[in-house]
Formats: sequence, C-alpha cells, structure tokens
Amino acid sequence: MALVEPVPGEPAATADLGDERALVIADFHAGIEAALRAEQGVSLDSRAEERREQVLALLDRTEPDRVVFLGDLMQSIAGPGGAERGEIEVLLERVEEHAAVTLVKGNHDGDVESWVDCDVTPGDGVRLGDVGFVHGHTWPAREVLAADVVCAGHEHPCVRLEDTVGGSRVERVWLRGGLDAAPFAERADADLALDADLTVFPAFNDLTGGTWVNVEGQEFLAPFLPDALADGEAYLLDGTRLGAYEEI
Repeated sequence: MALVEPVPGEPAATADLGDERALVIADFHAGIEAALRAEQGVSLDSRAEERREQVLALLDRTEPDRVVFLGDLMQSIAGPGGAERGEIEVLLERVEEHAAVTLVKGNHDGDVESWVDCDVTPGDGVRLGDVGFVHGHTWPAREVLAADVVCAGHEHPCVRLEDTVGGSRVERVWLRGGLDAAPFAERADADLALDADLTVFPAFNDLTGGTWVNVEGQEFLAPFLPDALADGEAYLLDGTRLGAYEEI
C-alpha cells in the first residue's frame, strides 16, 4: 500500500502517517470569488458552502485522524476580508469535529497562525511519519526531503487535452515521480541522500487556474520544479494515467 493515495475522483489524497491516517488537501483558496471580482472583474456567487460540504463529504468517505491543508488555505495574501475569514473559521470548526488539523503554511496564508486554532507549520514544511509536506513556494526543509514521500501543492498542475476535431479542455492532474536530488545539491548538506517519491497535488479549488504542464512555454511556480520531478507522470482525478506529462 502506497503511503499517499489519491482519493478517486477527488482533488485530495489520504496519507499513512504511521500512527495516524490523514486526508490531504492543497490550495483551498477560501474567498477566491472576492479576489476574482476585485482583480479581474469576474462576478461569481460565493462557493464557500459548496467547498465546505465537499471537504465534509471527504471526511465521511475517508475517516481520517487528521486533515492536512497543504498550503494556501486563504486567498488573500495580506489579511482576509470578513467573508473569507468567516469561511475559514466555519470550515475549521466543522472539520475539527471529526479530526485534528494541520496547516502547512503557503504563500497566501499571511499571518494565519495568529487567528486560527490549529497547528500551523513554517513555510518550509513538516514531516509527519514517513511523509513530508511542503506547500511548494519555497525550498523544503531537510526533514521534509528525508521522508519517503514528499507532498507539494502551489503548482495547481493542469493539462490541456485536445480532441480530433480541434476542441480542447483543461483538466486538473496529479504529478507523480521520483524526487531528483539535483536541484537541492547546492542547498543541502553534502551527506543528504534523497530516496523519495514526489507527489504534486492538484488544486482543491477549481477556480484557481494553474500551470498547464504539457504546454510549451508554461513556467513552473515552485523553485524546485520541474527539475526535482524525475520521470514525472500525470494522472487525471479519476485515476487515468496519462503517462509522462511532457509527452501528453
């Protein structure tokens, strides 16, 4: 059994932490509708309740001991507005009725640790059992890289798929492969030996956009990607294996 297993059909995974089972969700981006309205002039009704119910359904389905939010629980990089903060507070209150919560701090999470009542890790991540967690906007801590599996968010990986008549669609994907030591060679101690797998999570929030990993000219966001992903393959949310992401 793999330490990290995507939940079929969902942008979430379960992780075996040894003494706990975790549900892992990346890039929730609470309150994104307000940001889209202010920054892009796109007017959308709030989907806060829909997002919360999706998380609660996943809790019922997977029965975890812990929920790990893999960064960017918030959308506002500075302070959240009232609606966004309210969405997060209600979400965490409901989740904590079922499981403990760990937030791996992302670049959008500001000073979230000053007002949420859950474990908040530094930006370079945390290791829980044999699984390392990092949002991906910064270089992972040594202890994260020493895990058997490293989970990262931030990238919002997507693929653009085309049909035979010229139509196209964009789908969120998982990226999975070995963790290549080369990008970390100049930053890590010489005795750091990497023998891990890397899983890059799709964004939980489908309004965020993302990196089209199979489109030439698209640049990755994480400082260690794509170089750290050895023989990386893409998988749709339903589990369909697309093969090497560069060749899709």
